[in-house]
Amino acid sequence: MYYYVMKSNDIRRNLATEQYLMNEIQFDEPLLLFYIEGPCIIVGRNQNTLEEINKKYVDEHGIVVTRRLSGGGAVYQDLGNLCFSFVVDSDSEEFGDFKSFVQPIVDALHDMGATSAEVSGRNDILVDGKKFSGNAMYTKNGKTFSHGTLMLDVDLSVIPKALDVPEDKIKSKGIKSVRSRVTNLKPYLAPKYQNLTTPEFRDRLLKELFHVDDLDQIKDKAYQLTEADQDGIDKIFDDYYNNWNWVYGNSPEFTVKKRQHFTNGTIDARLQVEDGKIENVKFYGDFFGPKDAGEVADQLKGVRFERQDVANVLKDIDTNQYFTGIAKDDILAMLFD
Repeated sequence: MYYYVMKSNDIRRNLATEQYLMNEIQFDEPLLLFYIEGPCIIVGRNQNTLEEINKKYVDEHGIVVTRRLSGGGAVYQDLGNLCFSFVVDSDSEEFGDFKSFVQPIVDALHDMGATSAEVSGRNDILVDGKKFSGNAMYTKNGKTFSHGTLMLDVDLSVIPKALDVPEDKIKSKGIKSVRSRVTNLKPYLAPKYQNLTTPEFRDRLLKELFHVDDLDQIKDKAYQLTEADQDGIDKIFDDYYNNWNWVYGNSPEFTVKKRQHFTNGTIDARLQVEDGKIENVKFYGDFFGPKDAGEVADQLKGVRFERQDVANVLKDIDTNQYFTGIAKDDILAMLFD
């Protein structure tokens, strides 16, 4: 088995690296990847990004949002989380067989004291019955990667603020909050491992997985990126993970309903959003205005459903002519807060 430890703490660049190494480099043995990133949310390939995140909180706190190639649900990560990925030939593992991929990780965690860690359900790893790892899989051109998270010491207080999980999803799992479902791994490790930083935890796992006492013993198994590799990774970064159309525009069609009562009337806005852009919008309510609000709706068609993009359109419109006595900033707040 070969391995590569990513130096970047940017989830977008790390996912680009994973995609590049899977698609462009031929290895005669499986490849193991480790990466750590700053605060970020990664949504699944088939998810509606805007429906999964608290956009206002995310923007205010500088949380990076991107979309991955694999399916599954949205996850929050920060520097207290370690990601791992196994890249193999597609014919070597059955797609969807997460347990065979993550079992070496679970075995290593047992050796580090987390003896109650176990693979559970479709794609989770639990400790003491609580989730600390979610996993997803993707296959293309004869290669498969299975990647997952290891929540060592993540700021759990951010999760319910940053991830806007649909109420029906929470109820369907019979729980009261997202936070009650997850835990950090750190308290379950043996005392000698509980003060490890995330990079130190990563290195300890590497030693466990390769059964060595020193990483110098496996330096011949460490992959080194070339300049050509970096160029290829940069292109994937631009084309996918740092591309608004991939992150937001790739979302399935959805409907937004926003309604608010103001001193000068109620606005009930119904928006049809497709590929992240406003396909159609109608304004209902008992507001007053000498002009037809349908003219505002026409100006918003085709605009990205982002606060700044809508604000750029509204700044050139005298909204008082359509929604008399209701401030432009209040209309924006109704739509996006």
